[in-house]
Amino acid sequence: MKSRSLLFATTAILSLTPLCLAQQTVWTGSWAAAPVAAPATDKPIGPDGVTYRDIVHLTLGGHAIRLRISNEFGPAPLTIDGVHIALSAPTDATEDAIQPATDRAATFNGSSSVVIPAGTIAVSDPIALPVQAFDDLAVSLFVPVQPGVTLTLHSLAMCTNYVAAGNAITAASLPDAAKVTSWHLLKAVDVDAGPAASAIVVLGASITDGYHSTPGKNLRWPDDLATRLQANHATAHIGVLNEGISGARILHDVAGPSALARLDRDVLVQSGAKYVIVALGTNDIGRTFFPRIPNESPITAEQLEWGLQQIVARAHARGIRVIATTLNPYEGADFYNTAGDQMREAFNAYVRSSGIFDGVIDFDSVTRDPAHLARFLPAYDSGDHLHPNDAGYKAMADAIDLKLFSK
Repeated sequence: MKSRSLLFATTAILSLTPLCLAQQTVWTGSWAAAPVAAPATDKPIGPDGVTYRDIVHLTLGGHAIRLRISNEFGPAPLTIDGVHIALSAPTDATEDAIQPATDRAATFNGSSSVVIPAGTIAVSDPIALPVQAFDDLAVSLFVPVQPGVTLTLHSLAMCTNYVAAGNAITAASLPDAAKVTSWHLLKAVDVDAGPAASAIVVLGASITDGYHSTPGKNLRWPDDLATRLQANHATAHIGVLNEGISGARILHDVAGPSALARLDRDVLVQSGAKYVIVALGTNDIGRTFFPRIPNESPITAEQLEWGLQQIVARAHARGIRVIATTLNPYEGADFYNTAGDQMREAFNAYVRSSGIFDGVIDFDSVTRDPAHLARFLPAYDSGDHLHPNDAGYKAMADAIDLKLFSK
């Protein structure tokens, strides 16, 4: 009798397991930005507190969403006293306007407020708001005045966001809002896109950040890649997470932590991350030959290769495939010289031939001038000889073989 009871109990547990798994939400990243510390020039929080309204462009749809809010660069606990989300509905008169019918309150363990410990993040409860790929989401956060605050943000949003005094998170349009070009506090938006969904994380610098693309148009090359992925049936389940930081390097901190320092935080823990595209190295090379930080040692091509090897080893340990890009030409840029270009060529040769990566994207071949290989093709040059224009960013995205993500 005892064995029959045990068999019945075991059978019941096994019969319930598929149902439990079917009901479990699988989160995948739809939007993300790499956090840094707010500069000293960032406007201080007034006595009535401040509302930040971040406008973000999703790359993957889902049945529900959740938010990640960052205090990773805060030296003290940070209180957030309310968060609302809604679909953005800009007009000529009110660019920060939302669709009121889509407004939802975010909660944290059922509470509308949350205290985020220093150096960490808060993940919201699931929010019942269905979204589509390329929806623009408005995330409004109220931060009351509090001592010891250093906010975490992403500096180069390449779009307009909004700041207003007081608690205005439910306002259809913020009163007397100031325009800013940073995303404050918001680190990521995950979506419930089903178990087949996955994400590509792009670990890069200012070219990944979209510097010199048209502001507000989402024309960075990772945006163009997301558009191509969605248009292709075999890859329409993949989101793109832009973890570029302008000025970023592989080996050293500068505008933010180095790639090796932020790999776990910005890449390996992203929801649904299956691929990482590594698009870094130009700033390492440029600052070696035009150093701007006292007592910083120059780097060698071998050290950069070691840095790439470290990224591959750590990503592979988490089951994440690594795709590396070659570096665009930059003759004529302010930190160009021939020795640096020789290091760039050596770096590109290593990327193309080392065999350590799961795929290679040859941005150099796409963007260089065939008549002058160290220079940008004029049609793709934004004018500073370092960053592409919109056409250059699109050419870079169009050069990516989507089969890298459908194997």
